[in-house]
Amino acid sequence: MAGLALLGLWALLGLGAGGPLCLSRQLRMRGDYVLGGLFPLGAAEDAGEDAGLGPRTQPNTTVCTRFSSLGLLWALAMMMAVEEINRGSALLPGLRLGHDIFDTCSEPVVAMKPSLGFMAEAGGRDVAAYCDYSRYQPRVLAVIGPHSTELALVTGKLFGFFLMPQVSYGASADRLSDREAFPSFFRTVPSDRAQVAAVVELLHALQWNWVAAVGSDDEYGRQGLSLFSSLASARGLCIAHEGLLRAATGGAHGPQLGEAQGLLRQVNQSRVQVVVLFSSARAARALFSFSIRSGLAPKVWVASEAWLTSAPVLSLPGLARVGTVLGFLQRGAPMPDFPAYVHARLARAADPAFCASLGAGRPGPEGHVAGPGCPQCDHVSPEDVSTGLLHHQAFSAYAAVYSVAQALHNTLLCTASGCPPRAPVRPWQVRTRELGRPRVCPRGGGGRGGGLGLAAGTAPPPLAPHPLPTPRQLLENMYNMSFRVRGLPLGFDASGNVDMAYDLKLWVWRDPEPELRTVGSFDGRLQLQLPQMRWHTPGNTVSAGPGPTAQPLSGKARPPGGGGGGGEGEGAAVPGPGGAPGLRARPESEAPLQRPVSQCSRKCQEGQVRRVKGFHSCCYDCMDCKAGSYRRSPDDLSCTPCGQDQWSPDRSLRCFARRPRWLAWGEPAVLVLLALLALTLGLVLAALGLFVRHRDSPLVQASGGPRACFGLACLGLACLSVLLLPGRPRPARCLAQQPLLHLPLTGCLSALLLRAAEVFVEAELPPGWAHRLRGHLRGRRAWLAVLLAMLAEAALCTWYLVAFPPEVVTDWQVLPREALVHCRVRSWVGFALVHAGNAVLASLCFLGTFLVHRQPGRGEGARSLTFAMLAYFITWVSFVPLFANVHVAYQPAVQMGASLLCVLGILATFHLPRCCLLLRQPAGTLPASSQGGGPGGAGGPGGSRGGALDPATSPQGAQT
Repeated sequence: MAGLALLGLWALLGLGAGGPLCLSRQLRMRGDYVLGGLFPLGAAEDAGEDAGLGPRTQPNTTVCTRFSSLGLLWALAMMMAVEEINRGSALLPGLRLGHDIFDTCSEPVVAMKPSLGFMAEAGGRDVAAYCDYSRYQPRVLAVIGPHSTELALVTGKLFGFFLMPQVSYGASADRLSDREAFPSFFRTVPSDRAQVAAVVELLHALQWNWVAAVGSDDEYGRQGLSLFSSLASARGLCIAHEGLLRAATGGAHGPQLGEAQGLLRQVNQSRVQVVVLFSSARAARALFSFSIRSGLAPKVWVASEAWLTSAPVLSLPGLARVGTVLGFLQRGAPMPDFPAYVHARLARAADPAFCASLGAGRPGPEGHVAGPGCPQCDHVSPEDVSTGLLHHQAFSAYAAVYSVAQALHNTLLCTASGCPPRAPVRPWQVRTRELGRPRVCPRGGGGRGGGLGLAAGTAPPPLAPHPLPTPRQLLENMYNMSFRVRGLPLGFDASGNVDMAYDLKLWVWRDPEPELRTVGSFDGRLQLQLPQMRWHTPGNTVSAGPGPTAQPLSGKARPPGGGGGGGEGEGAAVPGPGGAPGLRARPESEAPLQRPVSQCSRKCQEGQVRRVKGFHSCCYDCMDCKAGSYRRSPDDLSCTPCGQDQWSPDRSLRCFARRPRWLAWGEPAVLVLLALLALTLGLVLAALGLFVRHRDSPLVQASGGPRACFGLACLGLACLSVLLLPGRPRPARCLAQQPLLHLPLTGCLSALLLRAAEVFVEAELPPGWAHRLRGHLRGRRAWLAVLLAMLAEAALCTWYLVAFPPEVVTDWQVLPREALVHCRVRSWVGFALVHAGNAVLASLCFLGTFLVHRQPGRGEGARSLTFAMLAYFITWVSFVPLFANVHVAYQPAVQMGASLLCVLGILATFHLPRCCLLLRQPAGTLPASSQGGGPGGAGGPGGSRGGALDPATSPQGAQT
């Protein structure tokens, strides 16, 4: 701050007020190695307006009259670096650097003439035409500048042809990284690609995915907009509106935007709250002027370096009404002594004795052609430069000189004691003894002109004894070179870019001037200080009051760490209006902290994916992920299905492993069925015990005798077969389930069929035939019929198990959260045929008893058999639709219940009534008419047919 105080004291004392300064003559200094400088000493904000840049009809000299204090300060930063290097002994001991600085007027047509002058041969002012320029020695060793992309694209081609090292302190377009098109271009600012990457990361971190992108209609804006479009698309950001600004001159209200006005109105009417403005300061000023005049809604403006700290932009009245402005600014090393150096330079320029010693009457050879470097600089005042002393780009110009000095140090192999008189170089490079007349083109022609012309075949003048390294030698040492500037490590990569960090700056409105506040940083990774951010979008207010890390945009204060370099900006930041008239500044603590929302669609909730609407991926509907699928990441456009061994609920973020499921022993349904099994099996065993105990009683003998006991035993086995259905299925259990159920049922039904046949014979056939057949139905041959029936059923079961064996399968789909392990029936036809054998036996038994039952007064004994078969048919006919429609997980339970109900039905309708009679009349005596039908009874051919009646249902059988 001492430099600022000295400048103020100098202004109060009126130093230099007596006449013009001689600052323009200090822009040229001799040295062993001369560096050319291209700086915008004369600004041209509006082409043709007070700048002497009207339409050109002849290739004559163009004069730029408008003065740019920033361009002068950047030139002074270069001069300061040169003087520091000359005074020190670390880089070039014993050698002196010189500089030759010219004005570009921010126009390519103006910058071309000094660029040609730099390429003139050493000691002359001609650019000779040779076939081979490998031994060509231009007048300067390297060029510092220019400041903008527009100029660098023009001069870079010229310097690249001669492989002249060119170090820009402000041109940031990514196109300049092309080593084939610009082989000798370097810069001490990061490429726009790094800045755009930081902007994209900022938008992504703040969840602003629905933005507008606007660029100035020049090389800087077009390339920046193209880079942003590609990087934003790769990051999932959507550009709702995109366009270029062409700031045309004229009009009662200053520069006009033309077609861009429609774009801004569309942005104003849309849901877009964030606008990325990648433009020059001139176009940004025109845009904000239109926005303020038209009363457009405040937005969040993400600025590029070119206009973030530009004085023409910040000097607009009512700028606070545009909204929130934030952007990235390159971080450099502090230069606290720069204001004092500027004071010293201006003081010497006001000293007549010093000016007289500069030799005004001896201009250099290029001065006759390019004219005076900066006539406007001789009329500068302290107020002109005070506001830009801390501009971030001054460090970039300062560092550019140090990069060339480091490369020269490496080329000459300098040490702390000095630089050797002759530095070793590669065989193809020029040495002192090889320097001579360059090879002349075979058919070259042309003469040397009086101006800055092309002379064919001319030789360079004799060189000094100390070997001058050619630009190509210097260029070789600049590739991938590392150097330090004021303690900050820097280095060029293979593309000539420098890797430097960014600070995220936010405009903080204060009365009467805006300030820059650091609210984050980017060095490949974004870091934000969200509590320090204040938003001036709709619903928010202009904040004021003290705040940490606030950096004034004027030159009256400086934050810790100093400024940085880089960017395309023109004009130092000056005190702004502090907000539009009528806006009341409120304490900063009252400003809202909630950041604006700029999204086409709301963020999907957990377990929802986006279904894109239209052409933009940011406009979508949120769809729930159904059960069995999940959302893998927030950017998914479709749900990811779970694996077959996994499950998920609706709107899930992950899948869960399925656990195996089968009909477990502890399930309620199984417990009920096991209770029914115990009841049924208990009744069967009780009936069997009672029948065995009274096996010789007439009642048991009339019921079938041993065959009745055999049928009860088969019913018990059928009950026990249901124990194969619960529990984890195994292959052996699956194979044994149907045979162990149906074979016992076949034994029981065959015994009942013989009893039904006996009833039918006694009731329907003549007595002679009935007596003859009854002996067969009650003798040993009856067991043969039972055996044949069971063998037939066994054959069916064997065929079924061989042709269509049931298998254990794991079904991953039938249950929502579990994997069902069950026995799968491979053929329902085979399954039905296994049941068909027993169904035939039951049908024959039913038909025999039903026909007897239909004759009035005869066949009352068939009633119990009819009910037994009805119970069998009702059970298994109901089983078919129930088994087919019940969930597969409960099919074993249905089959278990059907088997038990079938056994219980037969037991309750046929055997239990007889058990009741045996309990009431243990002797089991029957009337004579009933006993005659028993085995070995007295009934003969003339016996009564009542001996074949059912003792359990006939009235006589119930008598005591």
